Amino acid sequence: MRIRPMVMAISRLAATAAGIYLLSGAGLSDTSRAQDYAASVTTTPIQHLVVIFQENVSFDHYFGTYPDALNPPSEQFFHASDDTPSVNGLGRLVEGAPDGVLLTDNPNRNNPGNASNAINPFRLSPSQAATCDQDHNYGHEQQAFDQGLMDLFPATVGVGSCKQPYDWGKSQGLVMGYFDGNTVTALWNYAQNYAMSDNSFGTTFGPSTPGLLNLIAGNTYPATPSASMPRSCRTTPDRVHWSATSTRQAMFARREQRCSWVEKISAICSTHLP
Repeated sequence: MRIRPMVMAISRLAATAAGIYLLSGAGLSDTSRAQDYAASVTTTPIQHLVVIFQENVSFDHYFGTYPDALNPPSEQFFHASDDTPSVNGLGRLVEGAPDGVLLTDNPNRNNPGNASNAINPFRLSPSQAATCDQDHNYGHEQQAFDQGLMDLFPATVGVGSCKQPYDWGKSQGLVMGYFDGNTVTALWNYAQNYAMSDNSFGTTFGPSTPGLLNLIAGNTYPATPSASMPRSCRTTPDRVHWSATSTRQAMFARREQRCSWVEKISAICSTHLP
C-alpha cells in the first residue's frame, strides 16, 4: 500500500508548531489566551453526525480493485488520480488482468465445502448492476467467517433470495462478485475526494438493524423484534422494542423519540428512556 509522504511532513510540522506554541504561550496572559481561543472557535459547530450505510454490501463488493477499473470501450470510463493510494481490497488490475492472491487464489475457491460454487472473485459489469440479495442472517455470517478463515461465503451466504437472471449464472457463487469504477462510478469519484474506511471492522453479525444498534450503543442486547411500535413508525417489518436500561442509557441519557432511517427509507422508531 502506498502512503503519501506528505503525512510524515505534516506530522513533523505539527510537532514543531506545538513546541513553538508551548514556548511562546508561556508568556501570554489569560486574556490573550481567551482571545486566541475565541478566534479559533468554528462558526459552524457540528450539530448532527449523519452515517449513511447500505445493508448487506461489503467494502470489496464496491471497491475490491480500487483504484483500477477495467475500462472496456463500451462502459463509463474511470481514471484515478496518479497519486491515489491503494486500498486493502481484493487486489489490483495489471494491464486488465487480476493481480493479487485474493483475486487469483481466493480461499473460497480452494475450500471444497463450497462445492460447485467454489470460485474466485469476478467482475460484475454495468449490465449486471441488479443482483440477488445475499443471505445476511446472524448465524450464517458466522459460518461464512469459518473461525477466521473467511472461506465459506458461497456455501453459507451465497444467495438469500433470488429471481433469474439476477444471479448471473453464478448461483451461490454470486457472493464473490464485485463492481468497479465503470459501474459504481459515483462512489469511486467520491473516494477520490474523501477518506476511505478500508480497514473498518464491525463487532456484530447480522442485518442492518442490529448493525445500526451496535453502531450507536456499542451492543445490541437486549433489543428484540416487536410489533408494539408507534403506528407512525410501522413502515417495515424491522421493528425494535427497547426493553433494558443498559442499551437505552448507552444511547441517550434523556427521554426523547428518534427515528433511524435505514435501507429503502424505512423507519425504525424507538423511545429511549433515562
